[in-house]
Amino acid sequence: MCDELGIDQPRWKELSSMDDIYRFADEVGFPLLIRPSYVLSGAAMNVVSNRDELEHFLTLATNVSKQHPVVVTEYLTHAKEIEIDAVARDGEVLIYAMSEHVEYAGVHSGDATMVFPPQKMYVETMRRVKKIAREVARGLNITGPFNMQLMAKNNDIKVIECNLRASRSFPFVSKVLKVNFIELATRVMLGEKVEIPHKSAFELDYVGIKAPQFSFSRLQKTDPVLGVEMSSTGEVGCLGDDYSEAILKSMISVGYAIPRKGVLLSTGDARSKVELLGAAKALQAKGLAIYATRGTAQYLDEQGVAAQVLNWPDTGESPNTLDYIRDRKVDLVVNIPKNLSAEELNNDYTIRRSAIDFNVPLITNARLASAYIEAFCKLSPDDIKIKAWDEY
Repeated sequence: MCDELGIDQPRWKELSSMDDIYRFADEVGFPLLIRPSYVLSGAAMNVVSNRDELEHFLTLATNVSKQHPVVVTEYLTHAKEIEIDAVARDGEVLIYAMSEHVEYAGVHSGDATMVFPPQKMYVETMRRVKKIAREVARGLNITGPFNMQLMAKNNDIKVIECNLRASRSFPFVSKVLKVNFIELATRVMLGEKVEIPHKSAFELDYVGIKAPQFSFSRLQKTDPVLGVEMSSTGEVGCLGDDYSEAILKSMISVGYAIPRKGVLLSTGDARSKVELLGAAKALQAKGLAIYATRGTAQYLDEQGVAAQVLNWPDTGESPNTLDYIRDRKVDLVVNIPKNLSAEELNNDYTIRRSAIDFNVPLITNARLASAYIEAFCKLSPDDIKIKAWDEY
């Protein structure tokens, strides 16, 4: 249907033999997203970045056969993820709400931090997303609620999926926009006449953020890192007068405490390092102690930000990242995972897991870390307004 309507999507194929999968991998290139044909909420889905991983996860997912085809999709990195929640009648969109994720596409939508109305999206992108949603609603002749996820990169928009149901963001956008989407959807499905409220997200002078809540501390040895499989066990919705206030409220609500002692930065690949530079400068301006693993400290130093080097866990040398986490000399750990050598992956995992085990707040996503750090450097807890929902 997407092809008929001229709607773009990441290249994908449903394949049932290893040869076909290798051929597709050669054609599209890595990374690839693989998923068995029977998944729910991202279970058994994996992103693979080379042939070894591809073989390993395919064997795990299922013995590839005609009965169990595997869907292999091109995986786009550094793309903005957008969600649109809407209610349609006879294929006509009656009302919609468009949100953006703080994290890049690739984090399960149940684990992503969602912003509504979007704060950092081109108007042209919004226009095109709305047009795609209208075409899909017409193509499927939808009556009732639906949710679409899309990604945008350089204003090039691709559809990830469309769910013909209410999503977990329906109650969130309903509260923020103050329009009960579920009630509308129900009345439409019952064939009742409905009054369409003419409310626009552009008129809102506040921002809503939906943040995920995790329970990694109760699950021994799990790696607290976000991916295409959903791991969150709850969520909060917060309203703020602006993006910084909303993000600060949401992070505090899911259990983060604003750091007082110092922040440990281990920032992954070159792109993540650049993404966190603004946050590091904000920390320095605020006078908070910055600790970093060697590569990160070196990069920050080149950019004029002073950070104390802490050694990797497996070196045993002090000052060591583990000691600083264990003794709670840092009260926020930012560790951005990278797909490199085994030693580095083990070290990264040890840092992340130790933060969880010693109850030190941990962030594993560069964009979220940067938004949170810049927010608490800009606002103090006293700046947070406690207002009732109806005061917004």
